[in-house]
Amino acid sequence: MRNPVTMSRDHVQSAMRPAPAAAAGALDEGAAKAPADAELPYLELLARGASAETYEQPVLVARAEDRAPERIAALERAKLLALRVRTELEGRRRREAELSALFETAHDLAGLRDVDAVLQAIVQRARSLLGTDVAYLSLNDPARGDTYMRVTEGSVAARFQQLRLGMGEGLGGLVAQTARPYVTDDYFKDDRFQHTLTIDSGVRDEGLVAILGVPLMLGPHVIGVLFAADRRARVFEREQIALLGSFAALAAAAIDTANLLTETRSAMAGLERANEIIKDRSAVIERASDVHDRLAELVLRGGGVHDVAAAVSQILDGTVEFTDTADTRSLETSRTEGHAVRHRTDWIAAVAAGGELLGALVLRGHPELDPVDQRTLERAAMVTSLLLLARRSAAEAEQRVRGELLDDLLDARDRDPRQLRDRAARLHADLDATHVVLAARLEGPAAGAEDAAAARRRLWSAATHLATTRHGLAAARDGGTVLLLPLDPGDTATDVARRTARHLGTAVHQPVTVGASGPLADLAAHPDTVAAGYTEGRRCLDALNLLGRGGDGAAAEDFGFLGLLLAGERDVTGFVERTIGPVVAYDERRGTELLRTLDAYFASGMSPARTKDELHVHVNTVAQRLERVARLLGDDWQSPARALEAQLALRLHRLGAQPERR
Repeated sequence: MRNPVTMSRDHVQSAMRPAPAAAAGALDEGAAKAPADAELPYLELLARGASAETYEQPVLVARAEDRAPERIAALERAKLLALRVRTELEGRRRREAELSALFETAHDLAGLRDVDAVLQAIVQRARSLLGTDVAYLSLNDPARGDTYMRVTEGSVAARFQQLRLGMGEGLGGLVAQTARPYVTDDYFKDDRFQHTLTIDSGVRDEGLVAILGVPLMLGPHVIGVLFAADRRARVFEREQIALLGSFAALAAAAIDTANLLTETRSAMAGLERANEIIKDRSAVIERASDVHDRLAELVLRGGGVHDVAAAVSQILDGTVEFTDTADTRSLETSRTEGHAVRHRTDWIAAVAAGGELLGALVLRGHPELDPVDQRTLERAAMVTSLLLLARRSAAEAEQRVRGELLDDLLDARDRDPRQLRDRAARLHADLDATHVVLAARLEGPAAGAEDAAAARRRLWSAATHLATTRHGLAAARDGGTVLLLPLDPGDTATDVARRTARHLGTAVHQPVTVGASGPLADLAAHPDTVAAGYTEGRRCLDALNLLGRGGDGAAAEDFGFLGLLLAGERDVTGFVERTIGPVVAYDERRGTELLRTLDAYFASGMSPARTKDELHVHVNTVAQRLERVARLLGDDWQSPARALEAQLALRLHRLGAQPERR
């Protein structure tokens, strides 16, 4: 079905076309027979540009004066000819004005260089050309897949000025989607368009009724839509649609030119920056040479790690610190790739020797770092690792002394508190402080004797390094390592165990399990508590392995009363399998919740009524689940002895299934 607006427009165009040849001939022939003075009144009307209504006056006057029929007929023919001439003259004047406006618009747009100025000029000229209440322009957003209001002229509604139209939504979205012009004399009554609440609310706020939209095209691509709209019903003629389309073509080219100019300016700015970088390259090379000389001099005169950090802080005009607590993931990435990596607003360069991670140099508060400065930080990290290796031989002697003191505490060889305190003070340790005893052991697949010995040496080295930095003690014992570390305020033995497991595991690149005991106080006066603590720490370490939590850290407090049971070679897995294995298998196979029901049942004092409240299910559901448990475990599963075993097995199963906490 044809659009009523289009049909009306076609009707007007048909009326404006020249008369067929036969009709024109008849008019001409009639005019030839008409009195010569019949055309004079209409020539005068044409000369002064009178309105179309005034062309009826000569005929009405002749009829009022009762002139001859021939005279009246001659005037009627002259009127038709004059109206045709008037229509043709008006069309030519309008086309001349439109062409002139297009040329002026092209000239004005060609002189604009700013995109915003171009868009504003486009909508102003569009509104002026078509004489509409409002003109506006939307641009397509490829990222969001819609078209958004960019510039308006004559608009008064804020919501309308912020509209976004999805492809195919409303008149504008349909133009943007189909690349075809659309026009309506009454938008809200036109069911060709997909009306949405957002779009209709904005159009209603602006009070628009008649809308014309044409696409802005660059080649085959639509970059936006140009609109002209009135706040009253209006039929846009075919010539007006074509005029706005021609103007849109000029506007699209102007937008493209402005965008290209913007891109060109940006490219030129980039070239200027590149030229500046090239000019500065010689200065950068000289600076790199200066960095090398300063670091070499620092090493030769016996500088330390913090001296390197201070020197690099001056070179990079920032704060550089040596630390062993940097972000673990970034630190591992730096070690693996051999480059400094960015972490938020910091830069981290791993300090490593062989396969051992010794720490990191961290440049604080520099989100951007040029390649030369990055290389400077990496070179400083390499120098730091060399310094640490150079001092390791001296540190090993101190570590052996620390190990000997800890061995004496473990074996209770020297019970003189004063001598113990003096020996600890020389190692910067304080035996009067509260400590935690840690038993650490490597985990992983079995290796050859040589590889295993090397792994244990790495663990001992990492542990002694940690003990030195924490003012504690460390020693190799029972195929693993034992540490005595001071307990910081607010920490627990569990906190220290888990942190130590992570630290040692990162240092040796292998899981390390750590069992802890503490807190222990007044060690100089009671050295036997160290041996007892070590025994308890090993018991916790064994418990973690029995529960499949190797590589984690824990203290006796984490196991409650089970900590007294989890020692030796007890078959925990076999006990759980024998006691509640059928229920575990049933849940895993069917996806049921029998284990959870058992937990709630025992926690509720074996009361089905309280169990259903705990589980938020019907009591019949609880009964059905318990019947299933009875079929799996036997009718006597609720006897006191078997119920106790079941509760213990449930606890062990829950601990064994607990995920590794890091």
